[in-house]
Formats: sequence, C-alpha cells, structure tokens
Amino acid sequence: MNRIEELYDEAKSDRWFKNFTIFCRIALAASFLPSGYVKIMGQRFAEGLAHNTPLGHYFDALLTTGYYYTFIGVTQVVIALLVLIPRTALLGTLMYFCVIINIGVLTYATRFHGTRIVTIMILACLYLLVWDYDRIKYILPFRQPPSTPKTVKKPLGRRLHLVFFGGCIAVLAVIIIGTSYLYEIVPGDSEADARNQCPGSKNPEACEAFCDCIYQHGRPLDSCLAVFNKAKDIRKPDTRQ
Repeated sequence: MNRIEELYDEAKSDRWFKNFTIFCRIALAASFLPSGYVKIMGQRFAEGLAHNTPLGHYFDALLTTGYYYTFIGVTQVVIALLVLIPRTALLGTLMYFCVIINIGVLTYATRFHGTRIVTIMILACLYLLVWDYDRIKYILPFRQPPSTPKTVKKPLGRRLHLVFFGGCIAVLAVIIIGTSYLYEIVPGDSEADARNQCPGSKNPEACEAFCDCIYQHGRPLDSCLAVFNKAKDIRKPDTRQ
C-alpha cells in the first residue's frame, strides 16, 4: 500500500498525467454540453435514432415529460461546467459519475450501439475519481493510514508512461472488440441497420422475425428477443430423402 501511495503521489505531480486529466475533463464536459443543450431547447435527443427501437421509445417518452426533460438538460450543462472548473472539478466528477452509470445501464439494457462510447466515458470518469482519491478517501468506509509528510519525488520514468498509456489502448481494444460479440442480435439505430445483420447471421429467418417484431409491430425488446429465440428453435423438416 505504501508503494501504491508513493506511485500515486508521483503521478499527481507528473506532467503527462496532469495533461491526461485535463483531456479527460474536457472530453467528458464536451459530451454533456451538446446533449444538455438539446434537452434545454426541447428537442428530441438522438434525432437519427428510429422511434420503434427500445431506446427510441425511451427518448420519445422522456421528451413528453415537460420540465423534467429540461431539468435533465440543465443538470448536464451544470455538471459539464463544474467538471471544467478546477476548483469544482471533483464535485462535477462525482455528479457526472452518478449520471453516466445510469446512462451506461440504459444503453446496455437496450443494446444500443453507443455502449462503447458510454463505457469509455465511465472509465474516464473513474480515472478522474482516482485522480482525486486523496480528497475523497476520507469519506470511504476504509481505515485510513496515518498521514505522513509529503516528500519531493523524482519524475516518473518513461517506462511507467508507456505501461499506463499502453494499458489504455489495450482497454479500448477490449471494449471495441468485446462489445462486438456481446449480443447475438441488436435492434440497431434504424430498420435498415438492423436488417443488415440478417444476411450474415446463422439464423437469417429468426433475425428477420426479430426485425419485424421491433420495427413493424413496435413490441418491447424482451418480447422480440423471445420471438427471435423461438424462431431459432424451429427446425425445417429434412427433405433429403
């Protein structure tokens, strides 16, 4: 633990990690500002998303909630501004984490293709929380070691920089590749997008039945997945006699 604390203190004073922290804050704020603005203006979020998709139903319903929809937009803009201001960055990060976890669960539950981006946003937010660990550790339910005087550390070596940023690239690769095989079928952003899965699918007929259920009948995702699984179980009679 002492060695971890030493590495943490060294990272906090390292220029590379400071710049990466600033980059994460700007990137997270930039993702909330436009989405918050759209809600404040009373426009549907993700306008290009088809209405009959599971997430499309959610956005349509959310749009009709009146000032609650505006409240969400204002909250996102306020959080983005808090994250950008150094003095309020920790408060903004804590608020951001609560919101982005909710968004992450929503995107995974509806099999939205944006789960990759949201997952990266969650990890970036976690990094910022770790960056401010020296400030939030006192509210964590763990026994804290007695504080010791800080000593001036030597700059971190290039090897640790390569390990950290190489690990970031590896995590991104795992997220991109892993989410590609996470689901057997997804509703997509549009009917054409969903039906593009069918020609290369192991069960083209079941895929078409799933797409019909989503886009022609507008049924819930769970019901359409049941239709998909039922269609897979149907075996064509063997005519090779």
